[in-house]
Amino acid sequence: MSENLSKKLENLKKYLASLESCAIAFSGGVDSTFLLKVASEVLKDKCVALTVSSALIPGSELSDAKIFAESLGVRYLVLDVDELATPGFQENPPERCYLCKKNIFSQIIAHAQEQGMAYVCEGSNVDDESDYRPGMRAIAELGVKSPLREARLTKAEIRVLSKDYDLPTWSKPSYACLASRIPYGETITREKLKLVEVAESYLHALGFEQVRVRLHGNLARLELTEEDYEKIFDKDLREKIHTHLKSIGIAYISVDLLPYKTGRMNQF
Repeated sequence: MSENLSKKLENLKKYLASLESCAIAFSGGVDSTFLLKVASEVLKDKCVALTVSSALIPGSELSDAKIFAESLGVRYLVLDVDELATPGFQENPPERCYLCKKNIFSQIIAHAQEQGMAYVCEGSNVDDESDYRPGMRAIAELGVKSPLREARLTKAEIRVLSKDYDLPTWSKPSYACLASRIPYGETITREKLKLVEVAESYLHALGFEQVRVRLHGNLARLELTEEDYEKIFDKDLREKIHTHLKSIGIAYISVDLLPYKTGRMNQF
C-alpha cells in the first residue's frame, strides 16, 4: 500500500471515530461494503447497517448484502421502501435521483435515530463528484455524511483497499439502480424494472459481468465492456440471447456501438 493511500485510510478511520456512532446505508456494492467494514472495525457496536429493499434493487444484491453484514456481526436492518410512490418519481425527470434519495434517506435517518445512531453515512467516493448526480444534493440537504469523499478516496483506491481487506467485492462490477436503465422522460413502472432485472441476470449468467440493458420503449440496447464485444458476436450466443430476451417480452434487441461507461444515460 502506498504512503498516500495509507494516509487516506487513516484519515477515514479518524473521521469515522469522530462520529461516535453511525448507520451505514449499505447496498452491498464496492463502496458501501468497504465503508461498512472499516466503520465496524472503528465503531464496533456503535455501527449499524441499513439496507433498502425496493423494486429498484435486484434480489441478488439484497442477498449478498445480508450475507456480508451478518458475517461482520453488525446490527443489520432491511427497510422496505416504495420509491414508485414518491411524487414525481415515475415520471422520470432528470432530477429523479434527487427525489428518490430524499425519500430513501429520510426514512433511513428515522430508523437510524430509532437505533440510537448519531449519524447516517453513505458510500459515494471522489469520482462521483464528476458525474451528474442530483441525489448528492438530497444527501447534503439531509445532513448525511460521506466518509469516503471526506477521505478523498477514489473508486480505484477503494478497490485496492478492499482487496487488502480481502473483501468479496474488491473486483465486483459497478452497479446502479435499475431505474437508471430507463431514459429520462420515459415512465418508470414495476414491469419495466423487473424486465431489466431478469434480462441482466440472464446476461450475467452467460458471463457478461459488467452489462447494462437500457430500455427504449420496446427496444433493449445492450451496453457491454470493450472486452465483451467479440463474445457477443458469436453467432450461436447472439441467437441464444436474442431468443431469450424476446421470450421475456423485449421486442427488439440492439448492441450499442460504444462500450459501457458510467453515466452514459446522464448525457442529455
